Amino acid sequence: MPVFPRYMKTYTLFTLLLFLLVPFRSMGLPPELSGRDLATPPPRVIRTCCSFGSDVRVMGLPFIKVTDITCINNLGKHCYLGSADEGNGIIYARRGGFIDLGHLRDQADWTAYLFALIKQNQKNGTIVYPLGHEGGEKTLTLKIPVDMQDTCAMLLAGRIAYDLSVWHEIATWYGASYIPLVPERYSSFSVEDAYSNLLGIYAGIEALKSPLPYEEAMTELINQKLSDLLAVSTYEETRMAMEEVHNIWWTREKNLPSGRVIIERQTNVYSPVEPHLVPGQALKNYQPYILEVPEYASAGVLLSDFYELSFKLNLKFPVKKIFTDDTGRLITQHHFDTLIKHAEAEWAFKEQKARTSHDENQHNTWKEKRARARN
Repeated sequence: MPVFPRYMKTYTLFTLLLFLLVPFRSMGLPPELSGRDLATPPPRVIRTCCSFGSDVRVMGLPFIKVTDITCINNLGKHCYLGSADEGNGIIYARRGGFIDLGHLRDQADWTAYLFALIKQNQKNGTIVYPLGHEGGEKTLTLKIPVDMQDTCAMLLAGRIAYDLSVWHEIATWYGASYIPLVPERYSSFSVEDAYSNLLGIYAGIEALKSPLPYEEAMTELINQKLSDLLAVSTYEETRMAMEEVHNIWWTREKNLPSGRVIIERQTNVYSPVEPHLVPGQALKNYQPYILEVPEYASAGVLLSDFYELSFKLNLKFPVKKIFTDDTGRLITQHHFDTLIKHAEAEWAFKEQKARTSHDENQHNTWKEKRARARN
């Protein structure tokens, strides 16, 4: 069993909730959204964040250990924009790696929201829609043809939702945080994030196509997708899989929210998105289920023809170091690759510096032991 049940983390451990960064919503809106509902976008992260690892301590709170693992029997019913009845957490799947149910549900709900926004504005020509602040001011520009079919609109909604999920990883790497002074870089580009996000977008699209009500369809689809990906059935099985990559993908040697808790990161977030399978599990002939990011509305027609995401970067972004051309501080989703490559270079430099420091410490310890032995 987890060290702390999820309801305790959500409702009674205020400091831990503060660390987990995301306000939990006990009530959700139905996916059939009115114009008033669409006027304000959902939070970028709707459900409680999950930290990769198990029994990881929190800085300054030695009595707390974070283990965000769940199991099939605890999934509960999906609720648009979240509910205390949902059983979120991380589950290991033999063909899908570690699946973060909170990420999956969030992106499905964002896909449903954006689909409703697209349909509402299909006859309005070009619209400019504010999406709030995250690493700077975010704006969505839509150019939707009057004759766009629902299937294409769903794919478009999914693609925009996925781009926004990638932006969340980028923004948190460069210092964006929901709570001041609590860095969120520790979770940026975690190995389960991109795959869970994209899986949620496909689930959201399928739920929108379903004859069932959205929430009922999502509840069934989550169970079905986890079954198709050969998800393990028990809490202990996921915990064992997590332990197999201890000190390979994550470590307990550092405390949250240190960025050093995560050892392995996934920055290859565009097609194809391949799940990280536990090395021992991968040797048992489990073939990874690879996902493609939606790119085309129809043959030869790019989804990017119908939207643009723009970001007015805040001062935490070292713009002059990242971009060789003069972009100012206004960028679009087409600049993501440059930002991610810069983040990769920063991460590689920090890793090399940490290894050098570790080697020097080991060498100094050896010298001290040798000197004591001589005396």
